[in-house]
Amino acid sequence: MRFSSLFVSAAIALCLSSCAGKPQAEGSLKSSFAATMPDNPAAGAHDPIALSPAAWMRPRNPMGLAGRDIEVSSLKDIALANKEVVLSFDDGPVPGKTERILATLNEFGVKATFLMVGEMAQHYPNIAKKVVAEGHTIGSHTFSHPNLRNLTFDRALAEVAKGEKAVAKATDTDAMFFRFPYLSDNHNLRHMVSERGLVIMDVQVDSKDYFSDTPALVASRTIAALRHRGSGIILMHDIHKRTATMLPALLTQLKAEGYKVVHLVYKKPAHKPLLVASAS
Repeated sequence: MRFSSLFVSAAIALCLSSCAGKPQAEGSLKSSFAATMPDNPAAGAHDPIALSPAAWMRPRNPMGLAGRDIEVSSLKDIALANKEVVLSFDDGPVPGKTERILATLNEFGVKATFLMVGEMAQHYPNIAKKVVAEGHTIGSHTFSHPNLRNLTFDRALAEVAKGEKAVAKATDTDAMFFRFPYLSDNHNLRHMVSERGLVIMDVQVDSKDYFSDTPALVASRTIAALRHRGSGIILMHDIHKRTATMLPALLTQLKAEGYKVVHLVYKKPAHKPLLVASAS
């Protein structure tokens, strides 16, 4: 029975890894940082900006990073000020990784939005419930993570509905946020999702943690993109070890640079608007 469960888990993880390369071996925080420290400061406009070495140490006082709560019913409710970020995690939950991420978020006293794949939430309902119990926001990410643009409209609708239902059942709460797999959408798909009353979560800062990079490189790339933009919704994935490994350093650096982590909270609208969450 246990072998069957492990086989199913491995099969699901393999499918989800289609949006990532094969991960490299990931060492400790210190060794990962040292392996990617440049000999000289990066000069290219697109070169990753190295984090300060202090960012890879556990802070004595990790609190102070949490910002305001924003009640979200529609696009107009997502208005991030400079130095405000939203943390979001796709594709989970996954044993061992999602819990590590939850522990780090709890240590820093911040909340995130988890866009769960229905199939994963269905297989790991206890982890999905733990995400909710710790005060984080829940959304769906279809049932099996297909590219909806490659499906017929009816099949795409079924995928969205099935994923939303599976996540809601696993978490015992409504999953009112949604993100398109691969960020692949079009006008008709966005209209369909909005008609279901879901808030579409777009992305302004892509950590690209699906590439087979070291944790330090993922963190420095994310910080570099955020410095360029100033604020935004950050995309990460709670299915990768590298993401769980680099998160403490990323949050420490965010705090050091004066950023605040905003918590999105769904609020049922008084009427039915076009719901698209974006900080653009």
